[in-house]
Amino acid sequence: MRRSKIYAALFSALLLLPLAVSAAQPAPNFKLPTFKSEVKLSSYRGKVVYVDFWASWCEPCRKSFPWMDEMQARYGKNLKVIAINLDPKREDAVGFLKKLSPKFTIAFDPDGKVAEAYKVKGMPSSYLIDQQGRLVSSHIGFRGSDKEKLESHIEKLIAKQQASKR
Repeated sequence: MRRSKIYAALFSALLLLPLAVSAAQPAPNFKLPTFKSEVKLSSYRGKVVYVDFWASWCEPCRKSFPWMDEMQARYGKNLKVIAINLDPKREDAVGFLKKLSPKFTIAFDPDGKVAEAYKVKGMPSSYLIDQQGRLVSSHIGFRGSDKEKLESHIEKLIAKQQASKR
């Protein structure tokens, strides 16, 4: 009994570790409904895109939303934040969102097809996509201590983008 608790704790801890993408590979493209229309990843070529998979029952997801709002506001036209909800019922997501009022794009993947293409393993799972549409990093979970590292990745990609425009 005690050993199974240890294994469960280790498994949970592994889910919270950041995942590194070994070599930049094309990010799976998607087209998903939003509240007003739809969002297509390919529409954001030339920008850094932060894709976050979340669910209404996920407490770390709730903590990540203010940070994603801050990133969208801080990096404006150079960054696109897309948060993809995986709840089977949209009304569950709506209840979650009423409390947070995010300023970034919310998309819906109730069947989990896009999450499957990204091989989502835990909540939240985030993916950073460069200007060429390549998946450059991924991360599972969200803790306050993650913010600096995640923002550093975003800043490096934006700096690279701006340097290539010169």
